Amino acid sequence: MSHGIIVDSFYEMESCYADFWNKKFGPKAFCIGPLCMAAAAPPPREDVETPCRYMQWLDEKWDKGEDVLYVAFGSQAEVVVEQLLEIANAGLEESHVSVLWALKWKGIEENFEDFEERVKNIGLVVKEWVDQPEILRHDGVKGFLCHCGWNSVMESISAGAPLRALPLLAEQHVNARFVAEEIGVGLRMMPRGGTVRGFVEAEEVERKVRELMEGEKGAEVRQRAAEYGGAACEAMKEGGSSWRTLDLLIHDVCEKVVDHAKHCS
Repeated sequence: MSHGIIVDSFYEMESCYADFWNKKFGPKAFCIGPLCMAAAAPPPREDVETPCRYMQWLDEKWDKGEDVLYVAFGSQAEVVVEQLLEIANAGLEESHVSVLWALKWKGIEENFEDFEERVKNIGLVVKEWVDQPEILRHDGVKGFLCHCGWNSVMESISAGAPLRALPLLAEQHVNARFVAEEIGVGLRMMPRGGTVRGFVEAEEVERKVRELMEGEKGAEVRQRAAEYGGAACEAMKEGGSSWRTLDLLIHDVCEKVVDHAKHCS
């Protein structure tokens, strides 16, 4: 009975799906995203009295020419400690890649204190809230290991940052398949046994992180991510596809209000 669906996406990324839905199903889907790009821009960091510790760290890595992998698994999904340790101790540490990890610290402190100490020369564990879009836009960030929640996917694509997908629950598995197999802006980690759900072992983490950050496939994914990042920017500009779709949405709503008023009078 709805008149439409507002979608946090942009037409150039999902044109075949948007067209098919609007022709065969309904109600009409209005792609007016990425909504993360509609947020007010943060003040220039040179105007901030005390720059964030993690942004200073990223700047230092950039000055040294060291690429960084950003790691975060969202604010809702709870990753079991055993999986976190597998990712950390044998996966990320053995990959020898510079890592910025936004980690929910409560309840896992004793498990990660030694990891934090061991990787202090190449990695940084951040236990407080971080400005994820700002991190992803940093020139030194060359990859994003995440759970593939849609907000994180859109923030990463908007920044042109390639994804390393490790889905955990709900629609994240579908998102990961879309990212890796449909639009090619990411690579997916696979659990042991060839299943799509389950425990991801350290060897898979290490191999896929290296592939994303250093390998030929990773270069292809970075190129695709940059292309879709540019398309996202164009979609949100005045006259872009999301801008025009928002105009159409407003027009449709206004027409329905007028029609409803005429019917009631």
